[in-house]
Amino acid sequence: MEIVTSADATPIAFERSGEGPVLILVGGAFNDRGSAMPLAEHLEPRFTVVRYDRRGRGDSGDNPLYDVAREIEDLAALADTVGGRPGLFGLSSGGALALRAVAAGVPVSRVAVYEVPFVPDEDEAREHAARRAEAVRALLDEDRRGDAVVEFLTGIGLPPEMAQGMRHAPMFPALEAIAHTLPYDHAAIAADGDGTIPAGLIGGITLPALVACGGASPEPMRQVARRLAELLPDGRLAELEGQTHDAAPDVLASALTSFFEG
Repeated sequence: MEIVTSADATPIAFERSGEGPVLILVGGAFNDRGSAMPLAEHLEPRFTVVRYDRRGRGDSGDNPLYDVAREIEDLAALADTVGGRPGLFGLSSGGALALRAVAAGVPVSRVAVYEVPFVPDEDEAREHAARRAEAVRALLDEDRRGDAVVEFLTGIGLPPEMAQGMRHAPMFPALEAIAHTLPYDHAAIAADGDGTIPAGLIGGITLPALVACGGASPEPMRQVARRLAELLPDGRLAELEGQTHDAAPDVLASALTSFFEG
């Protein structure tokens, strides 16, 4: 494990492995650097893979005065430490953070994202997302971490009985431990509005960009991916056959390798 110090003096823990051009992986909700290991193992023969704990998670520090700009600074510090112009891949809400980092000028060569959960541009979808995000924040304000986890899982589509059943899963304590970072994921998605695609920001990203989604994912998710690819000046779309939001690491790694070696 290595540590880099971000602009606000927050320590950010990371690991690197493999050989080749550098590729930084940005995790989504409930992810830490360990979550990216299955994907990293498929990328290491071709890339030097950098996995890190986003602030508030794992071995990284945090700052109670959170702003998504601080997470962008974390990525800038990582990019400076590894040197050159690394590739950048963001999964789910980590994809929103990756896109914001590129738009803010973090020096990377290419950017790829998988199923960024921007909200469909429909009144009902926007209202649903806002209600769920506020419910999670309210529960965290009361230090009801377990309830916040269940609320989040229900909000993203897990049936309520399954979400409640997660309380008995071996992984649940780990989810509770980083539940306080769920608003960070929401901020990465909706920092400048209602959570729909920030067209102006996306339209300013001119470097090569890959937008991937699962071919078996819900249609609204695929629609968002298609629109995102259209808005990116040098964007391209990859629908991975048979995949869902939880894409198979080998399938995702194959798409990323083709793009970053492109």
